Amino acid sequence: MTAARVRRGAAPKGRKGKARVAVPKKITRRIPVDEARVTRWATVAFGLFVALILAVVLVALDVPNRVMTSIGEAIGRAGFTVKRVDVVGIRNMDSAPVYRIALDQKSRAMPLVDADGIREQLLRFGWVKDARVSRRLPDTLVIDIVERRPTALWQDAGRLALIDANGTVIDRVSVTQMPDLPLLVGPGANLHGRELDRLLAAAPALEPQLVSAVWVGGRRWDLKLQTGETIALPEGVKPAETALAKFVELDKSTGLLGRGLLRLDLRLPGKMTVRLPRVPAEAPAEPTTQS
Repeated sequence: MTAARVRRGAAPKGRKGKARVAVPKKITRRIPVDEARVTRWATVAFGLFVALILAVVLVALDVPNRVMTSIGEAIGRAGFTVKRVDVVGIRNMDSAPVYRIALDQKSRAMPLVDADGIREQLLRFGWVKDARVSRRLPDTLVIDIVERRPTALWQDAGRLALIDANGTVIDRVSVTQMPDLPLLVGPGANLHGRELDRLLAAAPALEPQLVSAVWVGGRRWDLKLQTGETIALPEGVKPAETALAKFVELDKSTGLLGRGLLRLDLRLPGKMTVRLPRVPAEAPAEPTTQS
């Protein structure tokens, strides 16, 4: 028999050799890190989780607040306790509520006094425009009050109140205690005080004679004077300024005020309607053209 020849180094027929595959470097970088490093990361993550749970439990039990309160009380027992309240800046408002609010604290230990809370309560008073609360160690609270300045009286729904230039209600007043301030009458009149000041600045001779200014229909002013007349102004600041300035000139030349007239209506541009005291069988006055 003839022997079969076998080539050395050749693979037997029917069997394929396994080819070696080269792994790119980009893929090797994605291979998980070693077990020791993974264990360390897992331990750190678990520790952070436990710390978070512990912090939530402590906050739920109010432990941090209790600790801070205990520390504050200890500082208070060491001599840092509120024993004096110095209030400055008060000229008109009653100071008693300020002292009451300052001393009405859960604890008078200086670190535990709620300075922001005291300020918020003080700002609820109409007289208080601003307030500053500070600690002066070892035992004094200093409260600096900035008061609002009354510029007018406002009468609405039968009630009188002091207001500032912005129309903020400062305090209620009785008729017997009315200060010498301009009187604004009607709903919303307090919010138009600056507008009235501008009108009176255009007619300074009328300002000393003004008894009250009535805000009519939320649109315009009626000015009531000491001499008994009522001047009805048109709507709008500029038309009212123009009409009032012309009236002042006419009054200087003809002496309209103080002659017993009841109402001087300036609402029609360039005209003035005069209302006289009612007399039997007397016809109403005709409109007069302003010069």
